[in-house]
Amino acid sequence: MKISIYKEGEIDLPFHNISRRNIKKFIKKTCAALNLKKAEVTVVICDNNYIRQINRDYRKKNKPTDVISFPGYSLSIPNITMQSEYLGEIYLSLEKALENAMEFNNNFTEEVKWLIVHGILHLTGYDHEKSDEDDIKMREKEKEILKLI
Repeated sequence: MKISIYKEGEIDLPFHNISRRNIKKFIKKTCAALNLKKAEVTVVICDNNYIRQINRDYRKKNKPTDVISFPGYSLSIPNITMQSEYLGEIYLSLEKALENAMEFNNNFTEEVKWLIVHGILHLTGYDHEKSDEDDIKMREKEKEILKLI
């Protein structure tokens, strides 16, 4: 498994006890739960301003979000048996994740875990925005993986 982590914007690691090591651990455990042992993932840790630009340019939503995923290939359904595949890129705003944790009275580390699981599921073909049924399917898979990690 290959995990590349980059930083963009005005944010540094560690950030409120989240380090590169934590992020890699969460990704490895998520990929193991999905049987993606030889997957490659790129994670860009960023601030709200940087992710707002990504969200505006690619999703036409001019506001910060917590996580955005860009698959490295095209799948119509999730394929959990792939080997040596570049899954894609996850852009993760730790600033927005902290805001979310505070707003919903969640633990920040747990919020980051959930966002990583959510991002990786998007990379493997899950899409909660397509339909209510797809949303339920993705939320159930998130819960299943979070219990394992």
